[in-house]
Amino acid sequence: MSTYALLFDQSRCIGCGACEQACQSEHDQPAHKPDKLDHQSFTWVEDLGNDQYARHMCMSCEHPTCVSVCPVAALEKKPEGPVVWDGGRCMGCRYCMMACPFGVPTYEWESANPRIRKCDMCVHRVTEGLPTACASICPTGATTWGPREMMLKEARRRLNAHPDTYVDGIYGEKEAGGTSVLMLLSKPAKDSGLPDNVPEQDMPHLTWQVLEKLPQIIPVWGTFLGGMYWLGNRKDAVAKAERENGGDHHE
Repeated sequence: MSTYALLFDQSRCIGCGACEQACQSEHDQPAHKPDKLDHQSFTWVEDLGNDQYARHMCMSCEHPTCVSVCPVAALEKKPEGPVVWDGGRCMGCRYCMMACPFGVPTYEWESANPRIRKCDMCVHRVTEGLPTACASICPTGATTWGPREMMLKEARRRLNAHPDTYVDGIYGEKEAGGTSVLMLLSKPAKDSGLPDNVPEQDMPHLTWQVLEKLPQIIPVWGTFLGGMYWLGNRKDAVAKAERENGGDHHE
């Protein structure tokens, strides 16, 4: 199965916000103009001035750090490319927020049942062979979708054809070991609101280098958290059984 990728060409973006609107509609979010990534804004078009714009979203790393640090496997990298979150597993530790080198995951702080929220690369569409909502709506071709190798090939073609238009390199080709969102930038990453110090080595490898040096309390803490998570689920299951059996169920 091909791993897919989204290619964003900064030189073609006119800041129309169609991608923001399509994303909000696709994910049943209220229509609004975002000014950052948050639990109701999975993508954000930032106005850099002088008719230049930057897109922000989950970079969908090829080897996601958020997946590697989650103690209950609530995050998963799909074969097609998306990195998705499973609310049935999440225990709200927010390690993924701290681990993301791009600072993407957000948390529903004001909700009684808070969730980790971020771009899911329209997983419900791409697993059916459809492009992301943002790629399907973009009027200028600033956002396109296809197999990752094809998107890299197209990005290199544009770089070679118009070397003065772009900053050298393809953002996301090597950052964090490679991502499923690729960017052709006409302004340096730092000036486009993107981190410019992300290692090229895949981040989970670095994560395990650190974990190997931590004291033995870490496995104990992990076991404790896992136990608390299991007990919480067990409590819910018992309560459900009691409701279904009219209160006659006993542990």
